[in-house]
Amino acid sequence: MSNVLVLVGIFVLAAFLIVLGLGLSRRAQRQGPAEDRPDATGIASTTPATRARPRLRDRLAKTRATLAGPLQALRIRGRVDGETWDDLEEALLLADVGVATTGRLLDELRANALQLAASEPAQVIELLKAQLVAELDGDTDRSLTRADAGPTVWMFVGVNGVGKTTAIAKLAQREAGDGHTVVLAAADTFRAAAAEQLAHWGDRVGAAVVRGQEGADPGSVVFDAISAAQARGADLVLVDTAGRVHTKVNLMNELEKLRRVAERGPGVLTEVLLVIDATTGQNGLAQARQFADAVDVTGVVLTKLDGSAKGGIVLAIEAELGIPVKVVGVGESADDVVPFDPVEFVDALFA
Repeated sequence: MSNVLVLVGIFVLAAFLIVLGLGLSRRAQRQGPAEDRPDATGIASTTPATRARPRLRDRLAKTRATLAGPLQALRIRGRVDGETWDDLEEALLLADVGVATTGRLLDELRANALQLAASEPAQVIELLKAQLVAELDGDTDRSLTRADAGPTVWMFVGVNGVGKTTAIAKLAQREAGDGHTVVLAAADTFRAAAAEQLAHWGDRVGAAVVRGQEGADPGSVVFDAISAAQARGADLVLVDTAGRVHTKVNLMNELEKLRRVAERGPGVLTEVLLVIDATTGQNGLAQARQFADAVDVTGVVLTKLDGSAKGGIVLAIEAELGIPVKVVGVGESADDVVPFDPVEFVDALFA
């Protein structure tokens, strides 16, 4: 009898261990590899030796799906007629290119198709792709400008909730990984969590963080950070500013003051980067317009492009405001903040 009880006990224990192992395995599969899971900052860490640069083709599936229906309808019809232009207009508007930009693009496309006697839908689609590449590629400088001497200063602006602090942390990690010495300026003195997040990432990437007391003058933090960068011989200062409501004049005036402080410091302000959440669509265009008027924005960092069906906002921003999109966020990891490549972007939309 005792032998039977022992055998039963062993069997129950083995069954428990098997069930426990299966549960842990499934949990690990759901979460993905440990190096790709977000940490307390909301950013997944990466292992540079094993992680390749993300492709926009892989990350723009939702925007591509928005275009797929109208373009497929055009291909099936097999001819170019009045409905052709309706389908293309629908596709561009659904992708959030915007009414004004869509109208201009289609007018130019009609003229090109007529001139080249394009009578097949596939020909028209290829003409549209070429037109979009030409629209975005051109002579636009999409590099993040650096000073010839002294600390380079990049100031980041934007409304609340667009991922500004996270984008700064990712860029700081990228720059530090490239061998640059980085100082982070926690000029968002109204939100303690922003300073804490920057401090965490400063420790992680080996970047000094200059912060003030909660409610302190943001201008003093910026000046102190640039001075500290010069004293340490640092290459780059990344300035995180408090989220601003673009319709509030007094808050926008505060940003103008911060810019003046950055320009008077011992460093060289080369970039004022507006961070926009791609999922906001045309509202992002309104934000860009207001910020550009207030602080002379030099470029756009477009976040959450991977989770949006509104990638056409890139075209609207550049066509209507003339502000280049310089960096895009296409995922949670630090490696998922990448330079914007117009050719790769258009290919990804039509893949």
